[in-house]
Amino acid sequence: AMKFNGYLKVRIGEAVGLQPTRWSLRHSLFRKGYQLLDPYVTVSVDQVRVGQTSTKQKTNKPTYNEEFSATVTDGHQIELSVFHDTPIGYDDFVANCILHFQDLLRSAGPSDSFEGW
Repeated sequence: AMKFNGYLKVRIGEAVGLQPTRWSLRHSLFRKGYQLLDPYVTVSVDQVRVGQTSTKQKTNKPTYNEEFSATVTDGHQIELSVFHDTPIGYDDFVANCILHFQDLLRSAGPSDSFEGW
């Protein structure tokens, strides 16, 4: 497998179509089938967290436009995870996606940057 060594810059734009979690539905004051989240996104490289966005209140379509950078040695994958910020206890996992450096490098082309998702 191809490994990545170098400087990584990740820009988190927005998330769309986030689904409420069981926790958020259970704690909804309105008891409707639809509940807004207080979402934030974490950026991890090979299970090490290198960034975390601010929390956006009451939205399932948060816009962040926040940037994170890290120096990566022998990187295999980037994981982006969305969590619902709960007032007590552990925050609630909402969704995640894993990007493999090898796929990004293969599709990056001569510009050395990748835009997607």
